[in-house]
Amino acid sequence: MTLTGTMTATLAATTILAGAASAQSLRVMGQPVATGLIQSNIEQPFFENFAEETGLEMSADYQPVDVTGIKDTEQLRILKGGLFDIVSLRLSQVSRDEPTILGLDLVGLNPDYETGMDTVEKFAPAVDAALQEKFNTKLLGVWPFGPQVLFCEPEIASLSDLKGLKVRVYDQNLANFISLVGGTPVPLSFPEVQQSLARGVVDCAITGPSSANSAGWPEVTAYMLPIAFQLAMNGYGINLDTWNAMSAEEQEKLQAGFDSLVADIWSYSEELFVDAVSCNTGGESCETGTKYDLTLVEPSDADVDLIGTAVTDVSFPAWQETCDAVNEGCSAKWLETVGTAYEF
Repeated sequence: MTLTGTMTATLAATTILAGAASAQSLRVMGQPVATGLIQSNIEQPFFENFAEETGLEMSADYQPVDVTGIKDTEQLRILKGGLFDIVSLRLSQVSRDEPTILGLDLVGLNPDYETGMDTVEKFAPAVDAALQEKFNTKLLGVWPFGPQVLFCEPEIASLSDLKGLKVRVYDQNLANFISLVGGTPVPLSFPEVQQSLARGVVDCAITGPSSANSAGWPEVTAYMLPIAFQLAMNGYGINLDTWNAMSAEEQEKLQAGFDSLVADIWSYSEELFVDAVSCNTGGESCETGTKYDLTLVEPSDADVDLIGTAVTDVSFPAWQETCDAVNEGCSAKWLETVGTAYEF
């Protein structure tokens, strides 16, 4: 082996060992800073006070993904290789590597928080099994940014007005739905969107009201249609080598800490959604963001009906084929759990 090869192998081994529980410090990749208040007010403080939050004699070296130079689409590969011990997974963005993930948040599946919690309870075990088998990753919890709504610069009155418009999307399931209504889906990472809207690269974009407010989307758009396409599920994953290096007591404490963190995010996400809609549209109440004057477009009955039938007519059939091609029995597990609420 050459000197360079020896050094590379040594560095790789050191990186993996650095993630072991015995090293007393875990390398953590977080959500992008640009996504706003969940990252800054809930997630980052948890990891900055990791020992106190978990009761473990460990610290966390926390770095938001957008300061690491690593693309969020690579997170599962990063975890599998052991470069980071824990990653705040952007589930839609990594779903191309493991499409089972999309079963947690198909378009139209989670119109509200209560339904979303039920979906996670039923289907997260299937996602965890797939991640453990293929990516050496254990799923520690799943949480939502909140209802993903539509922001547009051109005037819109309903989803039918998306015909001919370019719309930013963040996963293939959402892209399929936008194509159905006549729009052109454009995949963009979150940090790229504000500038793309300003330059007319896209006409509309979809995200949560709070994240949009934090990123300044209302500065470059004029209309907001608050209909929930998805809940934008995210999660925490830990490298299995790191997990297995812990004692049973340490594992129990770590899981309890993440259970508490995830519960806090679910509650905070719902509070942010209500306030951010008010902030974006110039409402009287605006405690968590910047006040703007977007025009609030009330969803039409046709829009509500279209989202209501999206699971059976569009999102599940499209996802079923993709997921089963990669993970045999994927859709069957979904139908046995979440799918019992639907008639196909």
